[in-house]
Amino acid sequence: MKSGSISSLREGGKILILLLFGLIVFITILFYTLPLLSLFLRITPHEFFVAIFDSNVQSAIFLSLITATTATAVIVLLGTPLAFMNARVDYPGRKFVETLIDVPIVLPPSVAGLALLVLFGRRGLIGSSLNDMGITIIFTALAVIIAQIFVAGPLYIRQAKSAFAMVDPVYESAARTLGASPFMTFLKVTAPLARTGLISGIILSFARAIGEFGATIMVAGNLPGKTQTMPLAIYGFMQSDLTASIALSIVLIAISFVILIIIRFLSGRSA
Repeated sequence: MKSGSISSLREGGKILILLLFGLIVFITILFYTLPLLSLFLRITPHEFFVAIFDSNVQSAIFLSLITATTATAVIVLLGTPLAFMNARVDYPGRKFVETLIDVPIVLPPSVAGLALLVLFGRRGLIGSSLNDMGITIIFTALAVIIAQIFVAGPLYIRQAKSAFAMVDPVYESAARTLGASPFMTFLKVTAPLARTGLISGIILSFARAIGEFGATIMVAGNLPGKTQTMPLAIYGFMQSDLTASIALSIVLIAISFVILIIIRFLSGRSA
């Protein structure tokens, strides 16, 4: 009788633990999904499409896509050689260089924006010389792109380095033995073998660039039709047109969701 009671208590304890575990999981899921779901419930499909076809909203969407795409292209162009070198060459100070590149990832956006402002402002370290030549960066679309490159670049470089590090150098050596130049070896052997990781890095970098807010508003301002990207437009519309702000938020949620699906798909293929 005693053994049966003990067994029943153990079974009851297991059920209680499972219930508590399930409750914690359920609360956690609600915490992360309810805020997003509330945006969709707050606006009707008609209001969404009316807001999306507003000229200021379309301008913000267009500018975000253009600047984020441009920033991502520059990041890939400049970051790929550095990522490859960090993956293949054990040069002095490599860890220090990698740490410096990673700093923008953990840097508060306000600090990143202030640093860029001090550098490129009219009285900045570089901005003063550019200003003397009649070149203005602050409060222009170029400032938006620079801010996006600064905050999104490290994500691509880290991902690309990991992708290159996973490529077995034996294949590169075989290509070189067969007479391929270093550039052709990289183009025909290394890059194709690392393409899944590189594409994931590009997508992550684009997502970070298109969602950038803090550094952008400090160096580019929030000028409609000129420097107002989607995150800045959401902030601006909150004070005058909440529907437009919600509509833009839903667009960014949709973009983020698609990006996550693509990355998971690529990760599955890689595995």
